[in-house]
Amino acid sequence: MPNALTTLRILMVPVFAWALLRHDGDDNAWRWIAYGIFAVAMITDKIDGDLARKHNLITDFGKIADPIADKALTGMAFIGLSIIGELWWWVTIVVLVREWGITFMRFWLIKHGIVVPASQGGKVKTLVQTLALGILITPVKHLHHGWGAIGEILWWIGVIAMAIAVLITVVTGVQYVFAMLAARREAKAAHST
Repeated sequence: MPNALTTLRILMVPVFAWALLRHDGDDNAWRWIAYGIFAVAMITDKIDGDLARKHNLITDFGKIADPIADKALTGMAFIGLSIIGELWWWVTIVVLVREWGITFMRFWLIKHGIVVPASQGGKVKTLVQTLALGILITPVKHLHHGWGAIGEILWWIGVIAMAIAVLITVVTGVQYVFAMLAARREAKAAHST
């Protein structure tokens, strides 16, 4: 079941992209649909992780596919928001370089039998990123008919959450690199003795 949810999440990425980019992001209905797809995909991420741990269903496929599904979905959200002009490209580039760099380093370490678990900061980063992306995916900035001020406030909450997410992303990325280097040194020392 967890692997099926991970696969579903991967399959949702192009559908999410299509909905977000429809009419260059100017169609409010499609933006809400994109938000719904994003929300469902993020919920399945939580569910499949919980199920895998609870029922001891952690598989090699899940170890590889789950982070790929996560990075594909959030990566598409960052890229899509930049394409439609809702997010600066530099933010997207900084976050994606960190996310994919750490993912590749993690796989490289796993290949050498070293597992560095996600830190609490990494979990907070994911939560804040998800909140920020979710708000910015919705068309709150374009609400009318008396909702304009509320939409503007929600948009600013999304922008502030994104600024916090970028800060946490960079800090946890640096921490993770140091943790991986330390784990690699320990593994080499243990192997040589």
